[in-house]
Amino acid sequence: MILETLPALRPPRAPWNKGRIAGQKLPLQPKHVWFLRVRLERTDNRRDLALFNMAVDSKLRGCDLVGLRVNDVTAAGHVKERASGTQSKTRKPVRFEITETTRLALERWIKDPEMIGSEYLWPSRVHASPHLSTRQYARTLRDWVLSIGLEPSAYGTHSMRRTKVAQIYKKTGNLRAVQLLLGHTKMDSTVRYLGVDLEDALTLSEGIDL
Repeated sequence: MILETLPALRPPRAPWNKGRIAGQKLPLQPKHVWFLRVRLERTDNRRDLALFNMAVDSKLRGCDLVGLRVNDVTAAGHVKERASGTQSKTRKPVRFEITETTRLALERWIKDPEMIGSEYLWPSRVHASPHLSTRQYARTLRDWVLSIGLEPSAYGTHSMRRTKVAQIYKKTGNLRAVQLLLGHTKMDSTVRYLGVDLEDALTLSEGIDL
């Protein structure tokens, strides 16, 4: 008797992105920044408040943010108004401002007992690592986003990098300034990063009356 070989039955696998928002991560809106800043201040979470403020101001990639050293942002015992860091992706330096709100948060954090003897600005609480890892930073960001009721799959570490430049572009339309702040070598990268399209260009054009 000849038996036909039937294909094996496999249970359907759910797509990896089921229930998640895929694609480019959203920047935080000004109201989200304010909500999170207030929440972190109220809980007196000095490290997270300094980390959050620095992420917004510096516009650095997560891997560059977590690798910052104390002497990158301080001079003569005080936090600088402007600092610079080397991008691990391009190996080129990028400068950024440190606003007064961020400077105050950093000064409080640097004086915290947890920072005694630390070379890095965000020392790891895991002994195997000298500083906070990008994965730990991503988990911390997820907690921030959840704490104010946002969908965590819509936001990531690049959300922090995009938050301030999205507002700068919205208010000024100056792509060159955004390119310099992000440390992009090509304008095309900045255009893609911001998601600039024809509608944006037309809106800017409509605002100019000659």
